[in-house]
Amino acid sequence: MAKVKSKAKSKVKAKAPSQKPKVSERDRKMAKFCLTCPVCKHARKQQKGAAFWFVKKIEGNLCPFCKAYERVYGKKSHQPIF
Repeated sequence: MAKVKSKAKSKVKAKAPSQKPKVSERDRKMAKFCLTCPVCKHARKQQKGAAFWFVKKIEGNLCPFCKAYERVYGKKSHQPIF
């Protein structure tokens, strides 16, 4: 008898193109605090040093204000504002 190989069809749902998560009023308030945070402000301004490293490596993953900043403005809290 001959072996029959069957090809399984995979069903993949297509995602809507570039759906942005909804930003709440609370996220906006928290992001505003991140704008005035002395550590984040220094990191955005200087782009080097201990504060920059801290925000880039540690605080961006832990701080809810930094996470809200990223959701609202679409960039990390240590990136410069132009």
